[in-house]
Formats: sequence, C-alpha cells, structure tokens
Amino acid sequence: MMKESWKKHVKLHSYVVVELKTEKFKPEFAGQLNFYVTAVNKNMKSNSDNQTIGILICRDKDNVVAEYSLENISQPIGISKYEISKLLEQEYKSSLPSIEEIEESIKELDSEKRKI
Repeated sequence: MMKESWKKHVKLHSYVVVELKTEKFKPEFAGQLNFYVTAVNKNMKSNSDNQTIGILICRDKDNVVAEYSLENISQPIGISKYEISKLLEQEYKSSLPSIEEIEESIKELDSEKRKI
C-alpha cells in the first residue's frame, strides 16, 4: 500500500517557508509569515516554480482566531499547533536533546535575532 502512494507522488517544486513559534498563535504571526512568503516570491521564486507555501507552527492556537487571521490572505498559508511528547523510545533519548534544551536553544536564537 505504501509503495502505491509513492507512485502518485508529484514533485512540488515550491519554496516552503516554515516558522516555528514557542508561544500561542497571535494574529500578527499570520501577517509576518505572509510577508516572508511574499519576500520569497519576489526575490527567490522563478516562473517555473509553483506558489510558495507558508507553514506556521505554534505551541497552541485558537481555531477561530487563526481562521479570522487568514481570511483575507490569498497566499497558501497554514497554521498548526504542536504537542511535545514526553514519550520517546529509550534508544533515541540518548542521541536527542531534551525538550527543555530545544526550547532554550530557540529562546537563545530569538534573543540573538533581536540584537541584530
């Protein structure tokens, strides 16, 4: 069954802008991602590329707020929330950073970004 689904796969040939937020979705995040998608379309995308896709992943979201935020945005942008699982097979735990380490790294990157 899995092999059959690969036969139907079509190369997307699109830029995909992914933004990860460590906080609950805010309406201004949609505008910011829309800006990034537009910048990629204007500066990187060629005529042979398909439309750029924006993906926003937040710690949490209110579906109504997300829907209203995207109502008048014509570009393909999706908003999703992530859940951090505490369950991870033992064999992987030793080779991966902890949730806390990942969150701390993201905060440090955000802090460095604000200094620029």
